[in-house]
Amino acid sequence: MNIGATGEKVWHIEVKILKKVRSSMFLTLALFRKGIPGKQWIGKHRRPRAVTWQMKRNMLHKLEREAENEYWISRPYINQEQEYGHAAVRRQHTWMKIKAERQAKFPEHKYISDHLHHLNITKRWSS
Repeated sequence: MNIGATGEKVWHIEVKILKKVRSSMFLTLALFRKGIPGKQWIGKHRRPRAVTWQMKRNMLHKLEREAENEYWISRPYINQEQEYGHAAVRRQHTWMKIKAERQAKFPEHKYISDHLHHLNITKRWSS
């Protein structure tokens, strides 16, 4: 008899709590009574976000854009034979340009005769 009586008492408490929580309709508030521990929007037991019509619309736009991108990617502009070596001349020109810029920064060659030229003062022509 006591078991039934205590069960009824617990049931009445749960009904009272659920009546209090009915306005928020969030079960965690009923279970924890003092609120959600920690942050309600992050973590393992977070509160799920409501899906709005704007979210649905944005998702549809994203999916449509992705489908269009897949459509264009699936149709190549040129085939593999045309693609092979198509940029060789451009790459060669670019490399020569980079090489010329590097050589422009490099100092001129210096020869030992230029450094020792001042020693030729006493040199005479022999006949």
